[in-house]
Amino acid sequence: MTSVTRLRRDEGGYSLVEMITVMAIMSIVFAGLTNVFTSASKADIDMQNRFTAQVNTRLALDKFRSDAHCAYDVNPNTPNPWSTAQSSITFKISACGSGDVTWCTAQQTGSTTRWDLYRQAGTTCSSASPAIKVAKYLTSAAPFTGFAHVSGCGCLASVSVDLITGVNRNAVTGLYRLRDTIYLRNSTRI
Repeated sequence: MTSVTRLRRDEGGYSLVEMITVMAIMSIVFAGLTNVFTSASKADIDMQNRFTAQVNTRLALDKFRSDAHCAYDVNPNTPNPWSTAQSSITFKISACGSGDVTWCTAQQTGSTTRWDLYRQAGTTCSSASPAIKVAKYLTSAAPFTGFAHVSGCGCLASVSVDLITGVNRNAVTGLYRLRDTIYLRNSTRI
């Protein structure tokens, strides 16, 4: 036998069965890796949406607090406290170099469980003049939960707000809540 024939026999390569087996094993491994990467990507997007919603809600509460500190009264301001939460509130402002400001919620398009929070100059929140969206993904249409101005204590008027945010439309878990009672520094002490 010549050396060329012997070399040919030794270089037989892989059989078709071996190639198919290797490809099947690799496809199972790659399918598992694809699922892991897809899940990680979805989790990352969810985390970013939650973070953005939480930051926007904190910034909205800071702006709300700033408006409340400048206000001398709110509308509605009776009964003391409100019997039900409000979806709109107007701060009567004569200090801080600005006029009245209205805060209100509006239902998100296509959703029955999520609302956006708006801030608008003036005494109404309407589409006639542009309102500024300051937060979204609120889970309550009425985040303004109380107004108090107690007679005889020498106290300032206060307004309570309860902002609950959640990016997942169907879950009741994973909600972020900011609750505060803010005093109207320019109100009269009664």
